[in-house]
Amino acid sequence: MSEKATDFGYSLEFDVKAVTAEGEFEGYASVFNVEDLGRDIVLPGAFTKSLQRRPAGKVKMLRGHDPGDPIGIWTELVEDSKGLRAKGRLILETVRGRETHVLMKAGALDGLSIGYRSLKDRFDRGKGTRLLEEIDLPEISVLAFPMNPRATVSRVKSEHAAEHARALVAEINRIKERIR
Repeated sequence: MSEKATDFGYSLEFDVKAVTAEGEFEGYASVFNVEDLGRDIVLPGAFTKSLQRRPAGKVKMLRGHDPGDPIGIWTELVEDSKGLRAKGRLILETVRGRETHVLMKAGALDGLSIGYRSLKDRFDRGKGTRLLEEIDLPEISVLAFPMNPRATVSRVKSEHAAEHARALVAEINRIKERIR
């Protein structure tokens, strides 16, 4: 068991597949067995008990770990063999929700970080890393500089993505016709 009461600022792998026009997104909030810049590694099963006590809707979605700045809700948090899969929705009826949405789509805000309390961990002296075996997870934040450099938004889908794709295909077809 860790001596620390809380360990805010642990960053997570966040592989966002898309941010819809409605502010919905999904991806992995944590990938197991990945060392962050703070030398912490989340082990498989670390979130299981926390998610039983506190389901997705009770885990807060914050901006930059600021408890006074909620920006959305988590609709699904599930541990699988890769890590903690997360689905959420930004609240676009709020100023900060809309601002976060725009910044995520532009790639300016592209990181996630968990605020957690370690309930059970051990130290690997050989590697100098802390292995997190059980975590209490009260919040996951969207921010600019995650502790894990790989904890970034990988792709953001704008409401005009299909339109841009059609235009790109049309341009490729025009070029192909000119070449023939």
